[in-house]
Amino acid sequence: MNGRDLVRSVKAVSAMGPAQGLRAVRAAWRYRRADSVASSGRGPRRARVPGVVVQADPQPGGGVLRFAQSRLRITVTVSGAVFWGWDGAEPEPSYALAGALQEADARAVLEPDKDGGWRVVAERVTVSVSRHGAVDVCTPGGVVLRRDLPPRWWACEEGGDVCWAQRSQVAADARFFGLGGRTSGPRLRDGTYRLWNSVRRPGAASEDLSSSVSMPVQLVVADAGTHLVFHDNTWDGSVTLREGREGAGSGHDRPGTCEVRMEGGPLRCWVVVGSPARVLDVWAQLTGSPAVPPSWALGHHARGKAVGEEEIRRVVDGHKARSLPLDVVHVDLGEHAARHGFTGGRGRFASLPRLAAELATDGVRLVTAVRPAVEPRPGGALFEAGRGIEAFVCDPAGRPVRGLAQSGQVVFPDFTAERVRKWWGGVYEERLALGFSGFWHEGDEPLSLTAAGEATLPRSSRHVLEGRGGDHREGHNVYGLCMARAGFEGLSELQSRQEPFVVSRSGWVGMQRYGGAGLGHAEGGWAGLRAALSAVVGLGLCGVPFSGPDIGGPGTDMSQDLVVRWVQLASYLPFFRTGAGGRGGRSEPWIFDEEALRHARAALHERRRLRPYFMTLAHLAARTGAPFVRPVWWGAPEDKGLRDCEDAFLLGDCLLVAPVLAPGVEHLVVRLPAGRWYDTGTGAAYEGPGRVTVPAPLSRIPVFARAGAVLPVLGDGGRTELEVWRPGPGRTGGGYAVSDVGDGDGDGDGDGDQETVLERYRVRWEEGRLAVKVYGAAEDRDCALPVRPRGC
Repeated sequence: MNGRDLVRSVKAVSAMGPAQGLRAVRAAWRYRRADSVASSGRGPRRARVPGVVVQADPQPGGGVLRFAQSRLRITVTVSGAVFWGWDGAEPEPSYALAGALQEADARAVLEPDKDGGWRVVAERVTVSVSRHGAVDVCTPGGVVLRRDLPPRWWACEEGGDVCWAQRSQVAADARFFGLGGRTSGPRLRDGTYRLWNSVRRPGAASEDLSSSVSMPVQLVVADAGTHLVFHDNTWDGSVTLREGREGAGSGHDRPGTCEVRMEGGPLRCWVVVGSPARVLDVWAQLTGSPAVPPSWALGHHARGKAVGEEEIRRVVDGHKARSLPLDVVHVDLGEHAARHGFTGGRGRFASLPRLAAELATDGVRLVTAVRPAVEPRPGGALFEAGRGIEAFVCDPAGRPVRGLAQSGQVVFPDFTAERVRKWWGGVYEERLALGFSGFWHEGDEPLSLTAAGEATLPRSSRHVLEGRGGDHREGHNVYGLCMARAGFEGLSELQSRQEPFVVSRSGWVGMQRYGGAGLGHAEGGWAGLRAALSAVVGLGLCGVPFSGPDIGGPGTDMSQDLVVRWVQLASYLPFFRTGAGGRGGRSEPWIFDEEALRHARAALHERRRLRPYFMTLAHLAARTGAPFVRPVWWGAPEDKGLRDCEDAFLLGDCLLVAPVLAPGVEHLVVRLPAGRWYDTGTGAAYEGPGRVTVPAPLSRIPVFARAGAVLPVLGDGGRTELEVWRPGPGRTGGGYAVSDVGDGDGDGDGDGDQETVLERYRVRWEEGRLAVKVYGAAEDRDCALPVRPRGC
């Protein structure tokens, strides 16, 4: 433990209180002792590099290059994704990949290159390998997008884990994005980002750039092109980024650099080249299509602070009395559920099924928090059932590891075992019987604090890891992902006619297959607005389109302006939940004066009106991998000005949102992409690309609609209609829409008897009038939905 870790642990323990803090100290030293014993006797490490290439074996889609001290496999798939792995690493097994592995592209060939190197030439990408093991990813025209220098390994002379480092270079004008839900972006500045899921604890250093959803996925954008790189490794590690610098006049360019370091595991990665839309499409094919949430989950969520029917009614009645739309109430069953797990709750919460049915008639659903912690109480139904199948994470001696939660000592199921996931998925039936429609995985990370203030189990803890076996250094990052899989697959069987709804606090690559990411509390104050937007954009670029933060933060005394700006921003993010902190322990929109309440009400009603559009974006994400929230450079990554724009975002293809992220703002300078854009509040038209200054009163934030956009919204009668923003003279437009918004089944009755239809629309001028038609395979047909033209 170094000095910084000691300070963190003291601050973390002080925030817990005397009794809980003493338990944390004991657990920390117990963990430290276990890890010290497990890591003893490793000896000094010896470094190596690949050496010189000595042989090449062509294979379908690429081949294997043998070096003096390693070997490299390169394969190009039919979708154009490139895989390479060192030291015999194969694409599988992998927690990130979904379904059957894509076939190799038979047209890609391995052929000799200059200076004794080799290259794989494919339709969309060329991969060149030097004689010493440097790997260049190039466009079909030969422009280098990424250069991976020869990797380095360090291994103990006595055997054991092999750590490695991979240093890369990118273009001088390149910008880095991704790495999961980072709060310091969306554009990632110079610094070291840890690849270890963690929740910021009291006393955490401000420079700690970790995340509860960290992913070794980078999206790199440059003038020459866009590429995504994914290092498929779940171990603890870090990524150090340094942006390049373009030379002025006769000066030389300084390339950007990236260094990935891992404490173990395979050195393997995937690279996808192309436009941002194509990159995310191929990425979704590799890691799985995002799950489509039920339509009610795309509405307004409110979170109560107490347990019981009275709190639920208080939240619902408070919204109803103030004409505030409400779709979901989140309920935490509290200490009782943490002690007894799923079972044993029916007696205390016997009135919940009746209340849930009553609220469902008013369109309000209940979602409950689920924690993996189980009290090791002899005779407890959940504990005894888990012990019977050896379900819990164990130490090297085979004894269940005991962690620390708010309710006391607990044990944790090992979700990296298929039998445990199946068992855990079945016990969700208890909560469904209580009337809950969805689940929030709170505290996916084991909550025990180590001596360094981290929320994690001992690194020496053993996991099944799908039969391979390993310790917590390899299993930590995928713990939340595997829990989400257990819940989603269990609910898919229990709710065969409805879409499961699962939101997880932590996860890893591929978590979009099982639901979304609830990021919890952002930073307090105005900085939290920018941090929340950054995390949502970053997750979207990593393939997780459904995510969002809680409004406010614990202990934050939110001003009127701040709470209004929070609600306005969050109403345009995929996952929208209020009531998570603030003055008096709550941040409901009604705790301030009438003016703030009026502005919050307008934002909530606009969110309700846009629900068909959010549902359309959810179905588009499932088909194409495109996120809901996109950076403004999405359609023009070659525009340097747009690449550096971080205070606005695109919501799908139709809307550009410019939130207010600082106090006292009455006007905003907004950078618009190319084309005509309409201010949805004033109707004024602006031409891009360029900057425009627009009013940003407290009553609204600037939102722009693209000319020609087809925006599905809820009309006055509660049915879907098309809001069509007029294209310029001689121009055309279009868009997509889900014709009817239900509970994820297409017809609105929740019985799952129809498939949702996603239709594409074309907009053009015909004889001086605006014509909107459904795009068909043979010919366009007339639009059956009501059409409301907008714009000048």
